[in-house]
Amino acid sequence: MLENLRLAFRGIWTHKLRSFLTMLGIIIGIAAIIAIVSTIEGTNQQIKENLIGSGSNTVDIQLYQNDWPMDLSYNEPPYGVPRISDEVLEEIRSLSEVKSASIYSNRQIYDGVYYGNASMNGGYVKGVETDYFSTANLTVKEGRLFTDDECNAFKKFCVIDEEIAEDLLQNEEPLGKVLEIGGDSYVVIGVVASRSTFEPTINSIADYETYMQDESGTVYIPLKDWPISYRYDEPENVLIRAMSTDDMTAAGKKTADIINSYISPTDDSIKYQSKDLLEQAQRLQQLSSSTNSMLIWIAAISLLVGGIGVMNIMLVSVTERTAEIGLKKAIGARKGKIMGQFLTEAAVLTSMGGVLGVACGIGLAQIISIMSGTPVAISWPAAFVAVAFSMVIGIVFGILPSHQAANLNPIDALRSN
Repeated sequence: MLENLRLAFRGIWTHKLRSFLTMLGIIIGIAAIIAIVSTIEGTNQQIKENLIGSGSNTVDIQLYQNDWPMDLSYNEPPYGVPRISDEVLEEIRSLSEVKSASIYSNRQIYDGVYYGNASMNGGYVKGVETDYFSTANLTVKEGRLFTDDECNAFKKFCVIDEEIAEDLLQNEEPLGKVLEIGGDSYVVIGVVASRSTFEPTINSIADYETYMQDESGTVYIPLKDWPISYRYDEPENVLIRAMSTDDMTAAGKKTADIINSYISPTDDSIKYQSKDLLEQAQRLQQLSSSTNSMLIWIAAISLLVGGIGVMNIMLVSVTERTAEIGLKKAIGARKGKIMGQFLTEAAVLTSMGGVLGVACGIGLAQIISIMSGTPVAISWPAAFVAVAFSMVIGIVFGILPSHQAANLNPIDALRSN
């Protein structure tokens, strides 16, 4: 084998230009495939990051009517949907895919939260328990959170996020300010923000509508104070934090199934569902991948052309080295030895083309990223597969020339000299 490799490299080096031109079809095909795959991987990664964010792995399980979250601002609580008990919450927390879970109530506010004469429009008010903040991956930027004792004592404290501090309070010192929420006064004791800063990549209006539709301010009040400002016996929602990003779908669906097993609404269209951002990301990824898979098949055609070029040049090589082959057979070289030599040369030729193609593909992907702003992510498994596939091409298209060389009549081969 080592001797075959030495002869293969010597033959390629002896005819450098011819070898390079032969490899060109392989290089172009592999480069095109690597560039396309890298673009697909980068786009998929961007979609996933934009939808899921920086890795908090949180999933909302909300009460839905048909395909829409049930708006309790205008509807009475549905019959047969009780509040989520501590026992149900513990059952959710015991799921292997769930790291933590917390219940909360929610309102999207268009009018009803005021600071002086200014009102919050389009944000959210959430009634939460103290463990909600850690589950939601929120950290205190200023002030503090309310305690369990304060919640049990029905203290009217609230915590706001940075959007509310900026938009509603106009960047005034927030601590100690009084907000009117649902007709009651709450004192701001803290400002929270996500532990991980993440900005989605926005390349179009469609991206903005997809990724930024939920970006608005939120005011957090104790869950026990929720009935005071809004309504008693209102069904809650659940926020869970999955063990990993890949567990989000299973965790959300299992949590919804647990809660639904305890409700018996008169309307079958009412049930808890998970807001599955991972599943949404996967659907967008599949759409992106299916669109680009056709490009991969088109690029693969150039590999076929490259393989035919390899076959052609190997046939030429057999013709040029007829005398050499005849001499080897005359001194006892077997067919398998001759065939192995030419197959090795074909495989080395295409493998070198594959390696150069991967390098060119990575460079091409980076150029595409710079020129179009499209993210890329180099897929090293795809690169290794591409090199291995190029070697297979060499072997497949080298079989005919190798077989021809191995079956030369030694007398005729020596006479050709």
